[in-house]
Amino acid sequence: MQLISFIIPCYRSAQTIGGVVAEIREKMNTLEEYDHEIILVNDCSPDDTYAVIREMASGDARITAIDFARNFGQHSALMAGLRQSKGDIVICLDDDGQTPASEADRLLEALEQGADVAYARYSHKKHSLFRNFGSYVNEKMAEFMLDKPKTLYVSSYFAAKRFIVNDMIRYENSYPYVIGLVLRTTRNIVNVDINHRNREVGQSGYSLKKLLGLWMNGFTSFSVKPLRIATVLGVIAALAGFIYGIVIVIQRFVLPGRVLGFASLAAILVFFGGMIMIMLGLIGEYVGRIYISMNNSPQYVIREIVKKEENTRADE
Repeated sequence: MQLISFIIPCYRSAQTIGGVVAEIREKMNTLEEYDHEIILVNDCSPDDTYAVIREMASGDARITAIDFARNFGQHSALMAGLRQSKGDIVICLDDDGQTPASEADRLLEALEQGADVAYARYSHKKHSLFRNFGSYVNEKMAEFMLDKPKTLYVSSYFAAKRFIVNDMIRYENSYPYVIGLVLRTTRNIVNVDINHRNREVGQSGYSLKKLLGLWMNGFTSFSVKPLRIATVLGVIAALAGFIYGIVIVIQRFVLPGRVLGFASLAAILVFFGGMIMIMLGLIGEYVGRIYISMNNSPQYVIREIVKKEENTRADE
């Protein structure tokens, strides 16, 4: 009998996580060939989320509750859950009920047919316009920076085989990016059509700041293309400046009475000055992340892990 590990990052989900867990139990009761465990990771939610999942873990041996010391983000929460998981297959999903656990068998079927990873694909996403825009930008960034196939749709609801998870958890740097870890491990990835539900309670925890941070992880953690782009832009700018210099010299000889404009010179200086600052900032971002990683900045800090009949603290 195979063990399925469900991993759910939790943030502001005190009112929804109970329904998600109940749906998992109901579905797994119909799949007799599988056993399951549920790992709930509280990403330092400001509401009563941890109290809710702690109570569930205390009463059910199949549930593990993990509490972060501060907010580290969804991808760090996933990494913590992956390291705690013991399943032959791992399924990651959201805590708000929009990713239906009742359709997990579709993902499992895709893995049984030979895929290493199966991502849910939605024909109609029920996220807000802002969240959909963020997802679109993230998709395009992954295509360009990580060579993600254009036909592959990436979502927060996916299933992966154990050997994929084992490779992913080897990554210990400070800025995890799950799709980057998946794509560097395998290309045997498929999409499975899943229904996407409306959010019944609350709103998405992704702010503009978090989305920008997520994109920056994709830019700098698993690709050097931004540096190569900066190099190419620098070469183009240098050639443009050289050609413009030749044009000025020719104009001086051909049109000796023409006064060269200060405005064009100022515009050129501002343009090239901005290009230099962007490139320096990009290099600084890479260097800064290297520095933070070398100082062993943690992916996450666990305050407490709770299981039934067991209360394990991180410092024990």
